[in-house]
Amino acid sequence: MPLLEAAGITKIFGKLTALDGAALTVGENEFHGLIGPNGSGKSTLMKCIAGAEVPTRGKVSFVNSDITAFTPTERARAGMSLKFQITSVLPTLTLYDNILLALQAQSSLFDLVFSRTRGVLHDQVMTMLTQFRLADRAFDPAAALSHGQQQWLEIAMALAGKPRLLLLDEPTGGMSLEERRVTGELLQPIKQHCSLVIVEHDLDFIRDICDRLTVLDQGKVLASGTVSEIQANKSVQEIYLRRA
Repeated sequence: MPLLEAAGITKIFGKLTALDGAALTVGENEFHGLIGPNGSGKSTLMKCIAGAEVPTRGKVSFVNSDITAFTPTERARAGMSLKFQITSVLPTLTLYDNILLALQAQSSLFDLVFSRTRGVLHDQVMTMLTQFRLADRAFDPAAALSHGQQQWLEIAMALAGKPRLLLLDEPTGGMSLEERRVTGELLQPIKQHCSLVIVEHDLDFIRDICDRLTVLDQGKVLASGTVSEIQANKSVQEIYLRRA
């Protein structure tokens, strides 16, 4: 049984059909890459899965439940977490407090009102900062981080609720080659407890971390399969050569 299944997803904006019957299936503990030329519909499909956009037609199922009409908040409660390309950390707060706030979002109102969470969550905050190689910057403002480090912080925040599925939209955009390499290393351990759907233009990066790939072209699925299957697919090779 798949963890996530998006079937027949069509999204129309006025006269523009951004998605035309697109489909995506993701299994438990699977890293799944969503690739394709610019304008192929990757980010729109990601937003339809996350609830940021409502599909014109089609169905999104998560953990065997129809979540097509769920709000982003309801999807988050069901175990889905999203990080868009633009970093949305709180720059004036420390790294520690950014992670703490993400963890506190999972706490009850009673615990928050009586300030019972900071001490209880300290070890979790430091564990997450350590996991993303940020522990030595714990009490620096987030604004002091490099672009790549801010992306790592936000990924850590997205994982604070222990989601079953993490959606990442171009997480390595603007990163140096070394930061991209480290990002791949940081993501690998989460496969033990969390599946991943990632939109990414860096084909070398996505090939190295993903189990399966789905290729979109002009709003439709051109191919889906293992990395080796996609690399050998003539139609996929043609669209990248055509758009190069």
